Amino acid sequence: MHERRDDIKRICSQLYEKTKSFLLSKQSRQFLVFLFFFVVAAGFWLLQTLNRDYETEIGVPLRLVDLPENVVITSPPPTELRLRVRDKGTVLVNYLLGKGPGTVELSFADYRGTDNRVSVPVSTLEKQILNRLPGSTVILGIRPESVDYIYSEGKAKRVPIRLRGKVAAGMQYYVSDTLFAYDSVQVYAPANILDTLRTAYTEAVRVEGIADTTRLRVAFAHVEGAKFVPDAVDVTFPVDIYTEKTVEVPIVGVGFPTEKDLRTFPSKVQVTFQVGLKHFQGVKASDFGINVSYDELLKLGADKYTVKLAYHPTYVSHIRVVPAQVDFLIEQNTAANGD
Repeated sequence: MHERRDDIKRICSQLYEKTKSFLLSKQSRQFLVFLFFFVVAAGFWLLQTLNRDYETEIGVPLRLVDLPENVVITSPPPTELRLRVRDKGTVLVNYLLGKGPGTVELSFADYRGTDNRVSVPVSTLEKQILNRLPGSTVILGIRPESVDYIYSEGKAKRVPIRLRGKVAAGMQYYVSDTLFAYDSVQVYAPANILDTLRTAYTEAVRVEGIADTTRLRVAFAHVEGAKFVPDAVDVTFPVDIYTEKTVEVPIVGVGFPTEKDLRTFPSKVQVTFQVGLKHFQGVKASDFGINVSYDELLKLGADKYTVKLAYHPTYVSHIRVVPAQVDFLIEQNTAANGD
């Protein structure tokens, strides 16, 4: 270990001496002098170059603002204006670096068209843009020549919300509910669209393998000519863990004549199922039913019956019945004969 340290020190010392010797040599001084004058010359050349006038094209974001809730933009305006400008290179570099005039806002209230159609000449926006540019910048042209859009002033109604997509829990978990922050949403649209709109569907959601309560903000699916206010909804998916439970359920004969009785061996079966923890205490044997029809047994032609559940809670799953088959007898009711 000590020898390795000595080797490292020796190598570092040799590199230092070689570097020092090179920097103090005549060739090194000549190179550094050349490099200095090269950098100075390049700087002067760059300043002279950038001090000339150039032309370039820049993009200016455009946004329509102050929209009333009942207004639906059916044909939106462009989202960007393209400006052809002339100025010193030093100024244009700032534009290319993103230091432009910023977003131009077009107020809906300031412009009213005919038949719900608006066409705003860009010349009316040029002053707003020039106020944000240096005085030396000259605007040579703006594309497009006009900002056009079409809108509709719709009527309104509330419609229920429905989730579109799939949300699935991981192993041994399940999604116990889908909870919206509100159960309906206001929608604005022309009468012909509003009459056929019954439900506000969300955009498709796909989430799998969750193991804890999950909350998402989901936008409403686009409907041409309609506007949802608000345009998204918060959805909560409570997640519960499965556990297993077993109850004993009696087998009950239905539709038997008064003089006939059903006897099964055994008279009760074990029903095992998976249920969420929040329902574990509440689920009972009476929530399950095994009803055996007299007519069904007559058509069976055997003395074994395959057990089938007539009903069970919707929140249980993976149901197993033991035994799956039972022996049965149809007996004469002696009490009825005595009557």
